[in-house]
Amino acid sequence: MRTDRRKITVLMPAYNAGKYIREAIESVLQQTHSDFELLIVNDGSTDDTVSVILSFSDPRIVLVNKEHEGIAQALNTGLRLAYTHYVTRFDADDVCMPDRLEKQFNFLEDHPDYVLVGSDAEYILEHGEYLFSFKCIAHSNEEIQNNMYVYCPFIHSSVMYKKHEVIKAGGYNANAHNFEDYLLWTSLAKMGKMQNLREPLIKVRFNPASVTIDEKWRGERFRKLKRAATTRGSITKEEGDELLAIIKKQDISKIKESAYHALCCKKFLADNYHPLEARRHVRKAISIQPLRFDNYLLYAVSYMPESFIAWLHKQSPNRL
Repeated sequence: MRTDRRKITVLMPAYNAGKYIREAIESVLQQTHSDFELLIVNDGSTDDTVSVILSFSDPRIVLVNKEHEGIAQALNTGLRLAYTHYVTRFDADDVCMPDRLEKQFNFLEDHPDYVLVGSDAEYILEHGEYLFSFKCIAHSNEEIQNNMYVYCPFIHSSVMYKKHEVIKAGGYNANAHNFEDYLLWTSLAKMGKMQNLREPLIKVRFNPASVTIDEKWRGERFRKLKRAATTRGSITKEEGDELLAIIKKQDISKIKESAYHALCCKKFLADNYHPLEARRHVRKAISIQPLRFDNYLLYAVSYMPESFIAWLHKQSPNRL
């Protein structure tokens, strides 16, 4: 039974997440702060996502089924249905640290002039193996404001925010494909302060089926459209249609799997130096797409000393 006495809504969109969603749900149900509802918006899944959700009997779980329209529409549906003041974003393939809700709730309660709080994260591989620890590019409100248009300052599934401020900011723009969160933050930043806690409160899972791939693979036109939209704080339907066309052209299993392995290679070089693992992943990327020159370059770089790779990454973080 739903109740407006609960203090937090954990908003989880799910689309064909049957492979991972059980672990994600369990990590929410095991939180030290237990006064929440877990609102799962099933975005037209065609796998066993719903049956996995229904296997839980916890009354805090609320399932909403809808036609498949994409993550932005699923999130906006969840925002409309959430009863609570605070909304915690969480993805169906990630894992919450046990005290995540408690720490973020306490921060927002203690800092009423803040509208959003995120955190650092640990990244894991498809089957849960540790990949690397991620520190946000900005933590304090001042750092976030100064870096807002350099790079997205938040991991989307790590944030807790005030529902009504997000709705006032316009919610998630369905035209901002793959960066609906970043566009929202540019508007929300004008409505209050923001913070990233300096500790990992979630585990983010890299997996080949993820809708997010390295943006270098998207191409310059995609990045140009994204930069223009985030800089002015809006995006047109025509721009959104062009972005979607680029994404659909690349929404091929072999491209996504190759991108996954290339990205893992980069992380095993620049963030968690394991050159043998890096080479294992990049060889898989090459075997899938043998005509991508940048994968061969990654393979060559994997034989360089760790000090050189660290220097190279520091000179241009986006190079690796």
